[in-house]
Amino acid sequence: MSVVELFVRDSGGAGEAVLLVHALGLDHRMWNALAAQLEDRYRTLALDLRGHGASPVPARPYTLDLLASDVRALLDSLRIARAHWIGLSLGGMVGQAFALAHGDRLGKLVLANTTSAYGPAGAASWQARIDAVEAGGLASIAGMVAARYFSDAFRAEHPQAVATVMERFAATPQAGYLGCCEAIAALDFSDSLQRIRAPTLVIAGSEDAGTPPAMSRAIAERIPGARMELIDGASHLSALERPAEFASLARTFLDAA
Repeated sequence: MSVVELFVRDSGGAGEAVLLVHALGLDHRMWNALAAQLEDRYRTLALDLRGHGASPVPARPYTLDLLASDVRALLDSLRIARAHWIGLSLGGMVGQAFALAHGDRLGKLVLANTTSAYGPAGAASWQARIDAVEAGGLASIAGMVAARYFSDAFRAEHPQAVATVMERFAATPQAGYLGCCEAIAALDFSDSLQRIRAPTLVIAGSEDAGTPPAMSRAIAERIPGARMELIDGASHLSALERPAEFASLARTFLDAA
C-alpha cells in the first residue's frame, strides 16, 4: 500500500523539528497546549495520522509500519532530514515503528502512555473493540473510552474538557479508527526495542488502565539508555490531564544536550 499525504499544523521557524503524534481517536489538536510551550525554540509539527482528523482515510488494512512511512513521507515533503518525536498512545506505537524502520530520520524519542505489546490476550481484546464499533459505531464505546482516557477525578472536575475531547473522538472517521485498531492488534515490538538508538524518554500515568506503568517500564528497560518518568494521578491522556507536568518533562528532555 502507498503512503498518504498527512495533514500537519506546522509552526514553521528555523528550530529543530518536533513531531507531535496523537492518540487513537483524536487528532493534532490534543497537542495545542504542548506546542505552545515548545514553539519558542522548536518547529512543531502536529499531525493527523491516516484515518484521523483532516488526513485521508484510505481503505484498510493499516499497519503501524505504514503509519510510520506516512510520517517519513511528510518529513520528505517538508525537506526535514531529522525530527524529534513525541507520541502518546497510538502515537507512541507509531513512534516505535518509526524508530525501528527510519532511525536515521529520528532525533529524540518521547513515548507516552503506550506499550510495545499487549500480550497473548491483546489481539482478542482489540478484535472485540472492532466488533463493537462495526456493530454500533463509535458511540457504542464512547463511555469506555472516556473512562480509559481520563481519571475519575479529572472527569468530575473538568467535564467541559472531557466533553471537548469526546466530541473530537465522536468525529473520528469510523473506517480510520477501525484501521488503526487493526494495526494495534498486531503490535509486538518487544523483541526489537533493543535496536532503537534514539535517546528515549518514556512517560507513564499512575492511573492509566489502558497502558499501565508496567508497560512503560518494559519499554524503558529494553531501549538502551531510556529512562521512565511517572506522572502521579494521570490516566491515559496524561498530556491533557497534567499538561504542565508533561510539558516540563518533554521540554527538559528535548533541551538537554
